[in-house]
Amino acid sequence: MHRRELLTLLDSHRTHFPEEAGFVDRARRFVLDHPDCFHRDLLPGHVTGSAWVVNPARDRALMLHHGKHDRWFQPGGHADGDADILRVALRETAEETGLEPDRIRLVDGTVFDLDHHVIPAQAHFPEHFHFDVRFLVEIDDRLPVPGSVESHEVLWLPLNEVPRLNNNRSTWRMLEKTRRLRTSLPL
Repeated sequence: MHRRELLTLLDSHRTHFPEEAGFVDRARRFVLDHPDCFHRDLLPGHVTGSAWVVNPARDRALMLHHGKHDRWFQPGGHADGDADILRVALRETAEETGLEPDRIRLVDGTVFDLDHHVIPAQAHFPEHFHFDVRFLVEIDDRLPVPGSVESHEVLWLPLNEVPRLNNNRSTWRMLEKTRRLRTSLPL
């Protein structure tokens, strides 16, 4: 995948959330302006990939307690130069959950959500931003999820309990989209 394929994904993404629509416009301009947008050393920011993980009934979501940031998130991470952002999201999901890739089912290849957020400065990296491209995946919630060294803990949570661990706007938006999927409302 080259930047063109990410641009195609962004062009076809539709959202009913005005804030996210603004993120899509910003991400499109950023990708057009930065051929190296998939590299983590591009500052002030770069494109990342993640997955919103739900169970088949879509009434639970999988959350990881991220070791580096000491916060709860969905699986995801840096592209490290890989322009296939869907492959990045699936790879990061397998790595961070500790599950074999064949246990992770991509719902479809479209963008589920797009977020633009700031990453605070750390010892070896200045503050920067991520354009996080998110895909919807399903994992059987009866499977044991071992996690990885990157996460302190991995939990399946009923949708209404997710805000207890992460109440930021982008998580709320993905929860709302999941609820709409369950009731067949537009995303």
